[in-house]
Amino acid sequence: MKLEIDVKHHRLGARTGIVQTSKSQFNTPVFMPVGTRGAIRTIAAHDYKELGAEIVLGNAYHLMLRPGAKTVSDFGGLAKFSGWDGLTLTDSGGFQVFSLSPKVHDDGVRFRSTYDGSLIELTPEGAVHTQELLGADIQMVLDVCSALPSDESTLRQAMIRTHEWAKRAKKAHRRVGDQSLFGIIQGGDSELLRLESARRTVDLDFDGYAIGGLSVGESRQVMIDMLDVLEENNSFPQNQPRYLMGIGDPIGIIEAVLRGIDMFDCVLPTRLGRHGVLLTWEGKLHIRNAIHAKSEEPIDSNCSCKVCRNYSRGFIRHLVAQREASAPYLCSLHNLSWMFQYMNAIREAIKTSDVALVSLRNKIVSAYA
Repeated sequence: MKLEIDVKHHRLGARTGIVQTSKSQFNTPVFMPVGTRGAIRTIAAHDYKELGAEIVLGNAYHLMLRPGAKTVSDFGGLAKFSGWDGLTLTDSGGFQVFSLSPKVHDDGVRFRSTYDGSLIELTPEGAVHTQELLGADIQMVLDVCSALPSDESTLRQAMIRTHEWAKRAKKAHRRVGDQSLFGIIQGGDSELLRLESARRTVDLDFDGYAIGGLSVGESRQVMIDMLDVLEENNSFPQNQPRYLMGIGDPIGIIEAVLRGIDMFDCVLPTRLGRHGVLLTWEGKLHIRNAIHAKSEEPIDSNCSCKVCRNYSRGFIRHLVAQREASAPYLCSLHNLSWMFQYMNAIREAIKTSDVALVSLRNKIVSAYA
C-alpha cells in the first residue's frame, strides 16, 4: 500500500503531517522505539500506548530465527503476537546480517546464526517473504549497508546491489493491500552515489523511502551533509514519508527534521536507560553519580512521565546501584516517555513559528552537544 503524508505545516525545511496506513494513521515527525525480538527491552506492550508510541519496530533477522516467521504468522502477525494493537514496522535484518561479516554475493547473503551457528541464506525475495509472514504494516527491502569510511568502489558496489535487490523485492512483494514496502537509499558519504541511489530507488515507485547507511561510524556533520544534498536536489516525492534509519540522538533528530525527515528509529533511549543514563531537557543525566544519592528532585522537573511524577533521583539511583530489576524498566520508561514528549515538542514548534523551531533546536544542541 502506497503511503501518503498529509502535510499540515511546513517550517524551515521541516514538516508535520499525518500518514494513513491500511490499519490506522500516525503523526509525523515520529520516533519508533525498537522491539528487536518483538518487545522493547524491559518494557511491556501494555505500556506502549501510555508512553505515546504509534509505531514499534521489530527486527526481521532475530524474529525469523527465534521464534520463526511462521510461528509469528500463526499467532496472527507481530502486533497480535506481541500484544500491541498499534502499528508495526520490520527492518529487513540487513544491518544485523552485515554486522556478522557475511558472504555477500549478487543473489543475497550467507551468514551464521547468532543463536546456534547454523548456516542461513537470505535473499531479497526471502526477506520480503519473511516480513510478509511477520505481518508488519511496513516492511523494508534487503539492502547492503557499508561501514563508514569506505572507499568509493565499495560504496558503489553496495549501492548497485541495493538497487538490484530492491527491484527483486518489489517484484516479490505480494501483500500490497495491507503492507507497505519501503525502498532504501544507500551511497555512504558520497554525494554523487546518494543522488544516484535516490533517483534509482524512487524510479522503482515504492510505498515510502528510507535513508540507510548513516550513523555507522561517520560524524554527525557527514550525516547532515548527505541529508542536505538529498533535500537540495528534491530527491524524494513530496507526498510520501521519508525515514532516516537508526537515528535516535536528540540533536540528530532535530537536524534531520529540519531537512524534511518524517520517521526515526533507534535503540538509544532504552540502551541508555539500562545503563542509568537518562534523557532530560538539560541533557544526559548520569544517575549513578553520587551527587544524586540524596536528591529528592525528579529526573526532570519538566517531564510528565509517571517515573518523574512518583520517584526521586535518590531512589532511582539506589535501584540502579543495587541492580534492582525495576531499575532498567523505570529508566527506560522515562527515556522513552521523554523522547515522545520531545517529538511532540518538535511537532508543536513546526506548527507555531520559525522562532519556536529554531529556539527548540538551539536548546537541544546546547543541552546535548
